[in-house]
Amino acid sequence: MTENNQNEPLKDIAYIKDMMERSSRFISLSGLSGVCAGVFALIGAGVAYKVMDSWGANYSEYANRIPIYVDGYRLLVLAMIALTVLIASLGAGVFFTARRAKSAGLKIWDKTTERLLINLFLPLAVGGMFCLILLFHQLFGLVAPCTLIFYGMALFIAGKFTLKEVRYLGVSEMALGLIGALFMEHGLLIWAMGFGVLHIFYGALMYFKYER
Repeated sequence: MTENNQNEPLKDIAYIKDMMERSSRFISLSGLSGVCAGVFALIGAGVAYKVMDSWGANYSEYANRIPIYVDGYRLLVLAMIALTVLIASLGAGVFFTARRAKSAGLKIWDKTTERLLINLFLPLAVGGMFCLILLFHQLFGLVAPCTLIFYGMALFIAGKFTLKEVRYLGVSEMALGLIGALFMEHGLLIWAMGFGVLHIFYGALMYFKYER
């Protein structure tokens, strides 16, 4: 038996393993969606900082450990900034992921996608409700770190259904969230690092590793 013939079974096993990996993981996720989400988050953080500065306030006042009163209008403005960032990030994610799936001839929606979204959005939903409770009690300083922690948990749990870098991103987000909880007066900066800088870093890493 020649060396080539001996290697054939190994090639077949590698091919089967690759096919199983593709069927059990959502591999169409585009790194460019992460880069865009990071850019939008940095823009949103900058806008929020400017808006609060125009009110004659700074983030450390909102992050005070003693609950303070913030009128509904200001909360609505900050909520609208956050919602705009979220919608823009989701839109970019859908666009770039759909484009990658189409170019690779892959399905964007299947059972793996469904499992991914369920595992992603359940922790996010719980985290969102918990942040609303914090706002209700006017514990504003804990909102930013809690968004990082719950988002990181969601990424870590859902990461088993997609690229492994997503789990690493989740761990990084949780670590930053815990740091933000210790230094609440710097919460906006740490939030920008988590949703901005980390997204850009891991998004670029995934793009150059899997798409270039």
